[in-house]
Amino acid sequence: MAALVFAFLLVALVYASVGFGGGSTYNALLVLSDVDYRILPAIALACNIVVVAGGVVHFGSRRLIPWRRIAPWIIASAPAAFIGGMLHIPERAFLAILGSALVIAGAQLILRRAPSTPPPPHRPGRASTFAGGASLGLLAGVTGVGGGIILAPLLHWLRWGPPRQIAGAASLFILVNSLSGLAGQATKLAETNMAALAASYWPLLAGVLVGGQIGSRLGAAGMPDAWLRRITGVVVLYAAARLLLQFWSFS
Repeated sequence: MAALVFAFLLVALVYASVGFGGGSTYNALLVLSDVDYRILPAIALACNIVVVAGGVVHFGSRRLIPWRRIAPWIIASAPAAFIGGMLHIPERAFLAILGSALVIAGAQLILRRAPSTPPPPHRPGRASTFAGGASLGLLAGVTGVGGGIILAPLLHWLRWGPPRQIAGAASLFILVNSLSGLAGQATKLAETNMAALAASYWPLLAGVLVGGQIGSRLGAAGMPDAWLRRITGVVVLYAAARLLLQFWSFS
């Protein structure tokens, strides 16, 4: 457990520095540690909340969260995240969904390039906003991946706003989705008597609290951001490969 706590601390430090929670990598580490798949989302969502709460305060105090513009995404995503958290997903389906989500997240980490100049603001249509928000919310509730690691590249592609505003918006989006998704997961775990098992991983919350506070204030130091993203992406893709291999061999 001590090694896993330290790994979570490092992940939280890196992700908090750019406004993310780290849900995809928490899931990857839990998969590699052979944790019961039924409690993976609850643990990842709880860790997301601890990390991005500090990020929301950090970005909000600097007026880097465009509250009104991100609100439609959140309004669409929060109910979907709660519903996703309540869903009882068969193990084979869960392996496929989480494995696919980790492939997308890992590829984004490895391939993403920061824009050289801030893109001009662009407002996507209401229908696409609500559809995108609801889809990411449902994914967050089911898998424990907060959605920010997918939302941020999407907002860059839509030319939604400057990079720092996108990071601030993503942190708020992750926080609300994680709270809503965790509420759904808690309801489900109580019904299946799995809550006590999930609660036994509480030391991970202490680890991400320390890492998240350091990351949100100081940023990741030492290794260049691009290398940090790529190494994290490799870990996430490795976990995704393990999940998908389990999916194909599932009997």
